[in-house]
Formats: sequence, C-alpha cells, structure tokens
Amino acid sequence: MPAAATTLECRATNSEAARVMAAGVASMVLTVGLARFLYTPLLPVMQAEAHLSVTGGGWLATTNYAGYMAGTLLAASVGGLRAKFALYRALLVVALIGTAGMGLTTNMAMWEFLRFIAGVSSVAGLLLSSGLVLNWLRHHGRRLELGVHFAGVGLGIAVSGLLAIAMAGSLDWARQWLAAGIVGIVLLIPAWAWMPAPAAPGGPRSLHQDRPPTRRWMIFFTLAYFCAGVGYVVSATFLVAIAAHHPALRGYGNVIWVVAGLAAMPSCPLWDRVARRAGDIPALLAAFAVLIASILLAARTDGLFGLMTSAALYGASFNGITSMTLSIIGRLYPSNPATAMARLTISFGAAQIVAPAVSGIIAASTGSYRGALYMAAVAMLIGMGFLTMMPSPNRQR
Repeated sequence: MPAAATTLECRATNSEAARVMAAGVASMVLTVGLARFLYTPLLPVMQAEAHLSVTGGGWLATTNYAGYMAGTLLAASVGGLRAKFALYRALLVVALIGTAGMGLTTNMAMWEFLRFIAGVSSVAGLLLSSGLVLNWLRHHGRRLELGVHFAGVGLGIAVSGLLAIAMAGSLDWARQWLAAGIVGIVLLIPAWAWMPAPAAPGGPRSLHQDRPPTRRWMIFFTLAYFCAGVGYVVSATFLVAIAAHHPALRGYGNVIWVVAGLAAMPSCPLWDRVARRAGDIPALLAAFAVLIASILLAARTDGLFGLMTSAALYGASFNGITSMTLSIIGRLYPSNPATAMARLTISFGAAQIVAPAVSGIIAASTGSYRGALYMAAVAMLIGMGFLTMMPSPNRQR
C-alpha cells in the first residue's frame, strides 16, 4: 500500500509540474517584468510625452525600490505558508493595478503611490511564489532548484522590452501602460489558478527539519548577497543609460534590455547544473565572475557589440546568482522557505537603494558612468571574498 501511494504521488507530480512551473513563471513576468521593469523602457516616453522630469523619474525609481523593501519586510513578517499564499494572490492583483494605473493619471503623487505598490507586488514573484514552488517541489520529491522558475525573470525583462518596442510610435505613453495591463490580465489567470495552495502541515513529507547555518556562515552569505545587489542594480541602471546618451547608440536601449532578458531566461537551469556538479559556492563564485566581466566590459566599451555582449553576460549571471542564492537558503529552511528568503533579500534590497545614490554621486563628479561601474565591480570582488571565507558545508550546522 505505501509503495502504491508513492507511485500515485509521482504520477500526480509529473502531471502537475508543468502547470506549477508555468504559474511561477507567469507570476514573475507579471510582478517583475511588467509591474517593476516595464518602467525602464517606458521612462523616456513618459519624459517626452507626459513631461516627467529627470528628477521625478529618479524619485519614481527610488519609490519602487522602497516598495520592494517594504514588500520584503511584509513577506518576512507574514506567518505560515497558507497566509503567504493568500498574500501572493493579493499581490498579483496589486501588480495589475500598479501597472495599468500608471496610464490613468498624470498626478505625481499617484504615480509615486503606484510605483510603490508595484515594488511591493514584485515580492509575489521573487519571494512568495519562489517559496510556494520550493515547498511544492519538496512535498513531491523533486529537486529543490528554482532554475526554471527564475527563467521568468529573464522572460519578464524580455517581454517588457519587446512590448515597449512593439508599442513605440503606435500608442502614446498612457495607452502603453494600459496595453501592458491587458497583458497582465492574461498572465494573472495562470499565476492565480495554477499555483497550488501549500499542503497542510503534518503530512509524511513535513518531517524535513530546518538546518540553520552558523552565524558566521549566514553573515558572510548575507554580505555576499548585498555585494551582488550592488553589481545587479548598477549594471541595470547604466547599461541602458550608456546607450541612451551615446549619439551612435540612441534607439538601441530597449534592444540591449531585451538581450539581457533573453540571456537570463536559460541561465538559471544552466547554473543549477553547474551547482550540481561543482557545488553551490563554486557555482556562485563563477556567476559573480561573469557579472564582473559584464560590468568591466560595459565600462570599457562604447560600441553596440560590446554593450550587447555586456548585456548578455549580465543576464546570464545576475539571474543565476539570485536563483542559486534563494535555492540555497530555501533548502536550509524547508518549513517556511519564503520567510528565510525574505530575510536574506533585505540585504539585496538595501543595496538597490544605496548603490544608485552612490553611483549618481560618482557619475556626477566624474562626468562618466565608468567610475560607478568600477565601484560595482569592486563590490562584486569583495562579495567573492565573502563567499570564499564561508565555512565549508560539512561544518555548516
């Protein structure tokens, strides 16, 4: 009887896995690709047509990061998986409002509110759905890896860039946000309907115990992730900006953004394979090295091919770093992975608030983006140092 039950469970797992993964990917595209990242390619259009100032555009970006931090703290404070599941569904709707609502007003205060809640909603894809997917994988005997799930980040970036390219010239700025809202409704359906509610506690597979790492391990891991956040946000900010401010590259900003997204899509499953063969920390070190190469290439080139290559390396590395990091921490805390992920992500989010401000000061004082990019590369090198100082896995607990 137990063997038959196990076989039946495996059959159910195989038939449901595609839908669960599709739900996670759809949530990523909605909450990260549209609600959070669509602002990047639509910002120039809003500045040209809606008279959004440079300062105002910067404040809206900062407000969105603040929303992401608030959402991270909210996810960390919410209790069990059932409550997180309810919050996940609520934030899917919030993402839709934060996206389509941008096209319904020209009031700066309302824009700030909408960008804030859009930032909060991105937690639904990055943290809550990640925890729900990881919990489902654990309960169905699957590998505890988030590579396929985090392909949704790359797809979301690519979708946001392709939407902006497709809508340019045919729709004004407001209708572009509303059209993105319609796309968001399409994504909301599988993200809502196909994400299964978490299993009730007490089942046969709930015997997995949390394995908290040592304090030293956690401090170094958190600091390394902060450094990764610096590299991520500085690259995301300046890759498109370099193209926008270079006369020979104008008009290619969205194309470069799409290249980064397309490169990010297959990167996470590939990094999962690297981690399986080489180990988690060596794989993270390799991904950090690739991101450093992307940053240095962006700092040293003004040509289209160089920036395209930098964007591809960026997409291939930053998404893998996030996926592997959250997978590692989720495996250590299987009872409630989303909470553990949220606590770790606070450091990543803090970097996204601090680094742009420091980068702006460096860029303004030097008259170039190179100084900020070099600062990001140094931060990534320091992050690699933290990873190498972590205790070995067999002394972790």
